[in-house]
Amino acid sequence: MRTELAGNTLTLYPEGRVDSKNAGDFESDVMAAIDAAPGASVVVDVNNLEYVSSAGLRVFIKVMRRANGKLTVINASPEVYDVFEVTGLSELMEVKKRLREISVDGCELIGQGGYGKVYRLDDETIAKIYIPGMSLEFVEHERDMSQKAFLMGVPTAISYDVVKCGDCYGVVFEMLDAKTTAQIIEADPTKIPEVSAGSARMLKELHQITPGPGAGLPNRKQQFLDWVDSLAERITEEEAVKLKAFINAIPDRDTFLHGDYNAKNIMLRNGEYQLIDIGDASVGHPIFDIVGLMLVYIILPNSQGGRSAEERRGLLGFDFEYAPQVWGTMCATYFGLRSQEEIANKTKQLMPYCILLMVYQSMRIAGADEQTLQARVDGLLRPRLLPAIEAAEPLDF
Repeated sequence: MRTELAGNTLTLYPEGRVDSKNAGDFESDVMAAIDAAPGASVVVDVNNLEYVSSAGLRVFIKVMRRANGKLTVINASPEVYDVFEVTGLSELMEVKKRLREISVDGCELIGQGGYGKVYRLDDETIAKIYIPGMSLEFVEHERDMSQKAFLMGVPTAISYDVVKCGDCYGVVFEMLDAKTTAQIIEADPTKIPEVSAGSARMLKELHQITPGPGAGLPNRKQQFLDWVDSLAERITEEEAVKLKAFINAIPDRDTFLHGDYNAKNIMLRNGEYQLIDIGDASVGHPIFDIVGLMLVYIILPNSQGGRSAEERRGLLGFDFEYAPQVWGTMCATYFGLRSQEEIANKTKQLMPYCILLMVYQSMRIAGADEQTLQARVDGLLRPRLLPAIEAAEPLDF
């Protein structure tokens, strides 16, 4: 039996069959490995385990007890998983099925973002395939958040299983005969007023959902406050006080937030709008979703920093010359505005909050080194965010 110790996690890899003939040897090997890694959490990868008898299951129970009552079993085939399920052991320890493997070769690409790409698998399902290196835990979290949102009444696609696609993980969703609103705009820009207004109305309805304290969703405002704390070695105490005062002035709300609301994550099916990509869902003031739209449809199209016109177009999902019209329609619909002057005034009022989000996201990029982060403090936070905060107006909605 192969073993692997990574950090404080010991992974065991049994193979073939574990039955009455070899259960004793299996137990001896397992206990020896555990004794050699005292205090380590134990994971049993049963990907190559073909069969386990009652004698083998008793060994798993002993392993769980030796591991302080906690044991994770992963990559169980349907047959092995059924044994754990039928005997009730799946209630005592965490047992995860082997991931189904799929291919997206030849499948239509219907959207892409920072974390991955969305493909249509067939007439009934789509799959979001995450970028290489994205952990299984992260992908399972995104799937779980989608399921939570669905149960809250959020109009989201029903998520099915987590899958493997080559070296990447993904999530499969039911999405019958649907297109993203970005695809609709790209195919026919005359649809912008219709789909943008419809998307804004759905966002307004989304912001009527109150998840409640037991929903298990993170608090968006607290995430920003924690971010300021993380900057302690890069900004002065006075700057931290200004940032926190600005964030704390945002009214507290128990409102469902999508977290990445844009045309690539909004799908239209038989006249009904539905959402995908719920992994960043949280609770808080609607401003956090609204300035996300501004970041996509105002800041991004005008950003020249390191992105070609084609790259910006890919991130939007359609030609970026249409972005101001999308924002204008959504802003007018959401806030009930009638003129271009009103839209411009509302955009100006919200811009400091948009700059806050822009700086926040630019400094939370995974893998950014210390030099890059400090450069963004000096190049974005100080010259753009702090002056914007000083000129900001209080929110009135």
